[in-house]
Amino acid sequence: MWKTNPRLLSKEIPGLDSPYKKEAGETLGAVDPTGILAVDLSLVNKDEEAIYFLGNSLGLQPKTVKTYLEEELDKWAKMGAYGHDVGKRPWIIGDETILGLMTDIVRANEKEIALMNGLTVNLHLLLLSFFKPTPKRYKVLLEAKAFPSDHYAIESQLQLHGLNIEKSMRLIKPREGEEALRLEDILEVIENEGDSTAVILFSGLHFYTGQLFNMPAITKAGQARGCLVGFDLAHAVGNVELHLHEWGVDFACWCSYKYLNTGAGGLAGAFVHEKHAYTIKPALVGWFGHELSTRFKMDNKLQLIPGVNGFRISNPPILLVCSLHASLEIFRQATMKALRRKSVVLTGYLQYMIKHHFSQDKAETKKTVVNIITPSHIEDRGCQLTLTFSIPIKYIFQELEKRGVVCDKRDPNGIRVAPVPLYNSFHDVYKFINLLISALDSAETKSSRVFHSNLSK
Repeated sequence: MWKTNPRLLSKEIPGLDSPYKKEAGETLGAVDPTGILAVDLSLVNKDEEAIYFLGNSLGLQPKTVKTYLEEELDKWAKMGAYGHDVGKRPWIIGDETILGLMTDIVRANEKEIALMNGLTVNLHLLLLSFFKPTPKRYKVLLEAKAFPSDHYAIESQLQLHGLNIEKSMRLIKPREGEEALRLEDILEVIENEGDSTAVILFSGLHFYTGQLFNMPAITKAGQARGCLVGFDLAHAVGNVELHLHEWGVDFACWCSYKYLNTGAGGLAGAFVHEKHAYTIKPALVGWFGHELSTRFKMDNKLQLIPGVNGFRISNPPILLVCSLHASLEIFRQATMKALRRKSVVLTGYLQYMIKHHFSQDKAETKKTVVNIITPSHIEDRGCQLTLTFSIPIKYIFQELEKRGVVCDKRDPNGIRVAPVPLYNSFHDVYKFINLLISALDSAETKSSRVFHSNLSK
């Protein structure tokens, strides 16, 4: 039983905790609790780090980012345009110099990956080429309550083709009273409506519920019905193991500022399976989609790079390459396999502790019930758990912030907590549970006071 010893798990499973805690301290920054705007200094120890469970929104800063940025700024200052051709990150091929570090994270060949733009820009570029509706196949299938940017991108692509959104945008909803989608329901829709569906676009991992979708099963089912299948991997990349090439996924895109720790607006990525390298071409082209060997002939005779790198339009933003470079070096050292192995147990520990202290059967002694809407099976989730409460979350969130806990809330009633295996520990989870108990006590008092005040009006 994990009652009092927060280090019990790491002792029972040697090597799961300490190597990555050590690595995080050496390679990733930490959040000072006094930097949290809503913190109550009387409730925190200023000598301790904040509990940062918000890597699902923005990852922590790798310590080598500053060094790498300074290297490029210094090169610019001293060498000017010569920086395009020299150094460990020549600007003209800055993105290509770090492609090899990305391959193990998404399990794809270098020629199947491009590092460019932002996620939604890449999604639009990919959809322009992969979504080619016909009178028979005109639908795009996606999960209900997809991330707004994905939803808007699909809507605008349908409008671009002059299609009716209600008829062409097929949303798959969870069953009544459920938060997560059942795989059998997804596969049933694909089977029944596959012949009218052009593209299936799913999240790899849902931003709100934290549900990890069965990407290989969805890909196989969709392609069997003649659909092209793509994924938004914003919450999956760097969080769970991916095998994009092996699964035969047609296309995918991702951001890098969450679990890949590149900072707000970091350089995004795109994947196109090699089977499409010579058959699906970009609808919009630019200079950097031209083969490097003849790019500077300036003869305006396009020699398009096959595959996803032909989708590149402009030169790589070298300062964004720096932060991605710094982060990917850490992942190369840690490996996704080891990080996922730790993540399964770390989030499992958090799940156990929440159920132990706050589940429905504790209602007699605990006023507030905490529910986990994220699927409980390890194959159906990443590191994030989404919690709902029997009292308003605004009070709980405020009290957690006061105590130096960094997480976030999402409407309608969820607080997302993500113990990231790269820099969070089992002790962080233990401390979080104790702070959550304290926060709930205060939130219950505040909620009760507001309730009775409203009754008296």
